Formats: sequence, C-alpha cells, structure tokens
Amino acid sequence: MGRTEAASSREQDDSRSPFERFVEVTHHQASQAPFFFACLGVVVVWLVSLPLWVDLKAWQVAIHTVASVFTLLLVVLMENANRRSDEASAEKLNVIAEALAALMRSRARDDEGLVEEERKLREAVGLEERH
Repeated sequence: MGRTEAASSREQDDSRSPFERFVEVTHHQASQAPFFFACLGVVVVWLVSLPLWVDLKAWQVAIHTVASVFTLLLVVLMENANRRSDEASAEKLNVIAEALAALMRSRARDDEGLVEEERKLREAVGLEERH
C-alpha cells in the first residue's frame, strides 16, 4: 500500500518520543496475523511441555503468570495507542468544524439562520476537552 503525502510528511517531521514510536510499532505488530500465531505457538509449546513438569499446578502457574504480565503490558500499550488515535480524530474534527464555521460565517450575510448554527458549531469545537 502506498504512503500518502500526509504520512510521508509526518515521518519527516517525527517529533514523537521513543516511547510513542515504540507504542505505534507495537500496536501495528500486535494487530497482525504473525503476532497471533506467535502467541498460539507459545500456548502450543506450553501444552506440549506438560510431561516435563513434575507439578501440574506449577505448569499452570507458569502460563498464567506469563500471560498475565504480557496482557497487562499489552493493554497499557494498546490503551496509549487508542488514546492518541482518539485525540488525533478529535483534532481533525475540530479543524473541519472550524472550517465549516468560517464558511457558515461567510454565508451568514445571505442566510440569517446560519448565524445561530455557526455559534453552536463553534461552541462544540473542543467539546471533548471540556467533558
């Protein structure tokens, strides 16, 4: 898939922290089929390792501990990626709303009903930050 002009310019002016770049790469990789199959492989290796364990409870605790720690880390990273995605979407909508409000203001001379609608639209810009 080709890169858009916006994506290319974002890569050239990448002011994100190393952690933010790590989150983006992790989010991308975790949503791909190879990650699923790697996780499936871990479970298969765990299942096949049963004869190597003396204690069945320790065998179960091993996978539960690994899975719990891994899940906690992955959830934190995914939530961070989702939060940043939500913020970017809200910013895009705010820019569109501002442009639409400016267009409405320019047309309000011809249609008085647009004045009130423009006011409501401008009040809605940034609403996500106030809630």
